[in-house]
Amino acid sequence: MKITSTQFVKGIRGTNDILYEEIPQVAFVGRSNVGKSSLINCLLNVKNSVKSGKKPGKTKEINFFRINNEFYFVDLPGYGYAKLPPDEREQIARMIQWYFLEEVFKRKVVLVLDIKVGPSAMDIETLRILREYNRDVLVVLNKVDVLNQKEKSAQIKNITEQIPGVEIIVCSSKTGEGGEQILEKISEFIRE
Repeated sequence: MKITSTQFVKGIRGTNDILYEEIPQVAFVGRSNVGKSSLINCLLNVKNSVKSGKKPGKTKEINFFRINNEFYFVDLPGYGYAKLPPDEREQIARMIQWYFLEEVFKRKVVLVLDIKVGPSAMDIETLRILREYNRDVLVVLNKVDVLNQKEKSAQIKNITEQIPGVEIIVCSSKTGEGGEQILEKISEFIRE
């Protein structure tokens, strides 16, 4: 898939007509600081279309980006950021859960994990909920550039044992590794 156009449409915090448009949505979810926004920028082949930062918790809304006038990339806030006030953490968790429970036209979920850290209890619970509601999920292990080949193999094996039965792609939003594979999976989903 070649991305020819990207347009930020809007950020939402609750019900909005954009959710119910008959346009496929590819939602990126994961813990704070796993590189969701950086991964989207890498896939779009741009530097700052999606705002990202070194400090976790930059994304506070559900942000919609129209891609090729065909589908949306949906950048969700990260969950689990401990330095946010408890009420704000809870609000973000509820917003993410609400988004996934809403019935939309067509949705694929890209669960982004930090390959070095592996899945947290919150990641495993998120995956459980997504499976329970029959959401189409692709797991992406980001930040592979920080590991050597031996560490990479060990982590992939470890993560596959912790979350069996899901499709996993290894990538680096820094180097672009795995980006074409992710876009191919997204392309398959859009064509279904």
